[in-house]
Amino acid sequence: MALWRMHVELEDRPGRLGGLATAVGAAGCNILSLHVVGEPTDDGAVTDELLVEVPEDVEPATLADAVAAAGVPCTLLVRADATELSDPATTALALARMVVADPGSAPSAAATLLRARLVDPAAPPAGHVHTLRGGTQQIHVARPWPFTATELSRAAALLELATQLTMRVPTRTPSAERTLQLRDGSQVRLRAAEVGDGPLVAALHARCSPGSRRSRFLSPAPRLHPDELAALLGPSSSPTGLHTVLAVTADGGSAVGIANLDAEPGDAGSARVAVLVEDAWQGRGLGTALLRHIAEVAAERGLAELRGCARPDDVGITRLLRRAGLRPAAEILGTEVRLRAALPTPVG
Repeated sequence: MALWRMHVELEDRPGRLGGLATAVGAAGCNILSLHVVGEPTDDGAVTDELLVEVPEDVEPATLADAVAAAGVPCTLLVRADATELSDPATTALALARMVVADPGSAPSAAATLLRARLVDPAAPPAGHVHTLRGGTQQIHVARPWPFTATELSRAAALLELATQLTMRVPTRTPSAERTLQLRDGSQVRLRAAEVGDGPLVAALHARCSPGSRRSRFLSPAPRLHPDELAALLGPSSSPTGLHTVLAVTADGGSAVGIANLDAEPGDAGSARVAVLVEDAWQGRGLGTALLRHIAEVAAERGLAELRGCARPDDVGITRLLRRAGLRPAAEILGTEVRLRAALPTPVG
C-alpha cells in the first residue's frame, strides 16, 4: 500500500461527502483521514485534504479519474508518508506547547505545521515558496504543493504566539536550566554541564553511532579519553571551555545531547561550537535547540562569531547553524571544512 495526499473541492450540499467516499472505495482505495485546509469559495465549496491508502496495483490516475467522474474536482495528488497520519489538532497543540517552552522554535514549528521547510529567500525557488508573517517575525517556507489561506493563518498564529510570549515573559538567562518540548511532544531539560556529569556524557558518547561520533569529533572512536571527557564538561574542568549545555531526560537519568562553546585560540571575539545528539533523539529538533541555546550564550558573552569544523561530506553542523537562524560561510582546508557564522548583535 502507498499513501497519497489528495486535495478536492467539495461542495457544501447533502451527499457530496458520501459520493466522494464511494468513488474512492470504487477505485479500490481507502480514506485514512480527511480535514478542511481551504476556506469556502463563492459557491460554498471548500478544499478538503485526504490521506488515501492506494494499493500497489492501482494507478494513482485511476483514483483521480474515479473522483472526477463523481463530479468532485481534484486539485492535488502527491505522495505522502506515514508520519502525516497524526491528528492535525493534536499536532498543532504539540507544536504550540513547543513554542511556549521555547519561543525561538516558532519558525521551525510553523514550517512543521505546514509540512514545509524553511528556505533562504535568496536561493532559487524550489516548489511553492511563501513569505509568512506573524507578530514581529517573518519566515520563508516552501513545499511541493500550494499553500492555502487557512493553513497559512494557522501557522501565522504560532509566530504570533511566540511574539506575545517574548513581549510578556521576562528575559531569561540563556544559561539557566529550562524544560524544552520537542517536536514529537517529548521533553528534555537543558542545563549547564557539571564536573559530575562525566558518567552521563561518557554513556551518551558510547550510545551514539560511529557516524554521529565522527560528525562531532571527526573520529568514530567508541570511547572518550579522560582528557577529552574533561574538556567536554566545560570551564570548570577545561581552561579553554566557555560553556557546555547538556540535554537530559525529564527524570535526569540520561544525557541525550550536548553542545560545547570553546574559546578560539588567538581570537577573543570567536568561539568554536560543536553539538552531539544521541541517534534515537535525532530528528526531533533537539540539535537545533541546543545550537540556538549555545548561540544565545555566546551572544550574551559578547562574542561576534561562531566557528565549526566538519568533514567535506558532512553537512549536519551547517544545517544546524541555518536552522538556528545563522548564516554560515564555509572554507575547505585540506580534509576539513571550516565554518564561520556571525552572531546577531544583542539588542539593548
